[in-house]
Amino acid sequence: MRRWLLIAAISCVAVIAAPSAAAAAVKRIASINMCTDQLLLGLADPEQIVGLGPYARDPHLSWLAKQAERYPRLSGEAEDLLVLAPDVILAGRYGKRATREILRAKKLAVEEFDTPRSIDDVKAQIARVGGLVGHPERADAMIADLDRAIARTTAVAAKHPARVLALSRRGWVTGGDSLLSSRLKTAGLSNAATDLGYAYGGFASLETIVAARPDLLLLAEDQPAAEDQGKALLLHPSIQHAYPPSRRIVIPEPLTICGGAMFAVALDRLVEAIERIDHAQSAPVDGAAR
Repeated sequence: MRRWLLIAAISCVAVIAAPSAAAAAVKRIASINMCTDQLLLGLADPEQIVGLGPYARDPHLSWLAKQAERYPRLSGEAEDLLVLAPDVILAGRYGKRATREILRAKKLAVEEFDTPRSIDDVKAQIARVGGLVGHPERADAMIADLDRAIARTTAVAAKHPARVLALSRRGWVTGGDSLLSSRLKTAGLSNAATDLGYAYGGFASLETIVAARPDLLLLAEDQPAAEDQGKALLLHPSIQHAYPPSRRIVIPEPLTICGGAMFAVALDRLVEAIERIDHAQSAPVDGAAR
């Protein structure tokens, strides 16, 4: 009899606990940070999202720009959030501080997120948002996808470590203490910006870039057009001559900025680039086999 009473009691606790956990999920949530925008899109129910940040629909920055079009576009300022009064607001720690202070002064809950600098940071943020929206199972699935991409990347990691310099417009290079470095390390590569003394990132002159002599360049576009002076640097003859397509890794910028579902896609693109470069470097030169 005691055994059956214990089983019944446990069953009652389980029935009571389930609704309690569901009730803990945020019903109305907004985001004013581009990376948390994309975490919400991947983990929350559509009816939970009351608005996304000002860059959520920008296809040059957001990997999920198309999905973001169905939701209200927020300014990133406090005014529209005060009108919407969501249960929770997701914000970046390095966004506008005054906005977060106003929201908190008005008793609105703000969840701050740091810029992820490692794969562990990415996983922690995915799990955190999954818990907030009441869908930890979706977070677990996203993390599992990431782990599978990591395994694929590790399996084809470069046999000979290469130094990679991530180069953007106006000569911006991504520093060694970054999410990009975690991606490169997973693939057996290293960030050449570390040798240049860039911890977080900075602008490097053409002379500095050429003198650094990285093995490979990582670019957001295969052949960027010289739309302005910022992109013109990428087309300078010194760079074009030293780094033909066979020495370039091309991964679109929306895949490299944030650490949600796109992180796994970015790793797969990195693997494809490594395999292409390895194949090009190992292919015999015309006439060599004769």
